Amino acid sequence: MSNMKYRLLGRTGLLVSELCLGTMTFFGKGFWEVVGKQGQDLANEIVARSLDAGINFIDTANVYSFGESETMLGKALAGRLRDEVIIATKVRSRMSDEVNNVGLSRHQIMRSVEASLKRLNTDYIDLYQIHGFDPVTPLDETLRALDDLVHQGKVRYIGASNLAAWQLMKALAYSEQHQLARFESLQAYYTIAGRDLERELVPLVQDQQVGVMVWSPLAGGLLTGKFDREGNGPEGTRRASFDFPPVNKERAFDCVDVMREVAEEQGVSVPQIALAWLLHQSAVTSVIIGAKRMEQLEDNLNAVTISLTADQLQRLDAVSQLPPEYPQWMLARQAGGRLPE
Repeated sequence: MSNMKYRLLGRTGLLVSELCLGTMTFFGKGFWEVVGKQGQDLANEIVARSLDAGINFIDTANVYSFGESETMLGKALAGRLRDEVIIATKVRSRMSDEVNNVGLSRHQIMRSVEASLKRLNTDYIDLYQIHGFDPVTPLDETLRALDDLVHQGKVRYIGASNLAAWQLMKALAYSEQHQLARFESLQAYYTIAGRDLERELVPLVQDQQVGVMVWSPLAGGLLTGKFDREGNGPEGTRRASFDFPPVNKERAFDCVDVMREVAEEQGVSVPQIALAWLLHQSAVTSVIIGAKRMEQLEDNLNAVTISLTADQLQRLDAVSQLPPEYPQWMLARQAGGRLPE
């Protein structure tokens, strides 16, 4: 029997698994070789094991290996009941040198969704996400194009990724004002060693009932516990050749020290603690996991069984706490009923 739990996606009635399978490691063409180079057979095995473990949510993007990840995912899902899998993909990044093959114009969105549908071998996309902000295209053009896709039945829900708080709130307000489909999810970077999301975006998504999908929950492998403060770690890992996402290394290793203690107390791995901490955060809907090898996948899947004690959560929160910034420290002061003299 699966230990997986399911959470509502944003303000919708759609239930998605608390772990989401990420497919950025599929194929590995060009830049994406740094992330992973999985062939179809391994991709099939990873998808099958994830579904068997109770995952019903799979994330990809048109730009991952320039369409090859979507194609491999479509093949891996062949023969499965389509309605039982929630497929998320994205649009925004440049797909070729052709001048208009980038961004969030109506032109690009309409042709990109058709290409993604074909590669995924499906009639509809459950969650279609913009992969970032497009400073060139008017926001209303993007939102109206996405709304049209929802009305056409090609897309069920829309989401965003890598937006600033003001950009997300502006989009939500426009959608509400004009009665358009709204962004129901935000895919964002969030880890115990990188809690910037909590400054502006977490209060926003909680107020507006927007779901949060976490990408790179292990900070590109830095939170696996396999690296030391001098930068030494296993060869062939992503962090060893691609130092991303940017992390305050000293704070990160302070976190890892406490995570290792908690992992020993729980009898689990350090990466499982990193995932479990995220699953204990009220703003998080689903944590995206990816794996180069089956043993990595199995380790990640076990994170859903971990229940951190109040003491363990307090220690993890204390070591990873964000330094106060304005206006947070002023808001905290005023919340106590005190005003500056």
